[in-house]
Amino acid sequence: MTYSGTVKVGGPADVHELTDLMISKVAVGPMNNNAYLLRCRATGEQLLIDAAAEADTLLRLIGEDGIASVVTTHRHGDHWQALGEVVAATGARTYAGRYDAEGIGVPTDELVEDGGTIRVGEVSLTARHLTGHTPGSVALVYDDPHGAPHVFTGDCLFPGGVGNTNGDPEAFASLLHDVETKLFAALPDETWVYPGHGHDTTLGAERPRLPEWRERGW
Repeated sequence: MTYSGTVKVGGPADVHELTDLMISKVAVGPMNNNAYLLRCRATGEQLLIDAAAEADTLLRLIGEDGIASVVTTHRHGDHWQALGEVVAATGARTYAGRYDAEGIGVPTDELVEDGGTIRVGEVSLTARHLTGHTPGSVALVYDDPHGAPHVFTGDCLFPGGVGNTNGDPEAFASLLHDVETKLFAALPDETWVYPGHGHDTTLGAERPRLPEWRERGW
């Protein structure tokens, strides 16, 4: 079946099958968080992005092969409620942005720097710090050698706008700047965007709206 990125809490995962990587998206928890399981097709190694909630659901998705690592996109509690249980069950190493790790209730094994690389099997993901929603949110970019890039944005970019900055003009300006310079300016319109909640989008669908976001201030 064709991947749509439309999932609901209690429903099945939606699987995006790429040449080198399989991406399984599932919705969990009372805030309808997205969690993403990435599987290298060459090695079978797996990585989870945001152990947000419902550890049982995530562990069923992970399956018997386990995971090598979990990346937490940012410090907000709805994105790591199941992290401790998932790590205890799998022994996975934990990754988080350098400036958000202190706010995550499970120890971080690897602090992620802007431009740093996280590997899952033979696949490389590039981390980009996006400051404003939190001090140390990270997006993960997979530059697919066989097609368009894919980017996991946590709560920093959604269909229709950047993440919540709680009415703080400086935080909004910082987040919009980082999203514009590190994502929109660096990646093509075809780039697939996987946010921390709700539906997917592409950079091309959102790019024309950037002036509107800047004008409205959120």
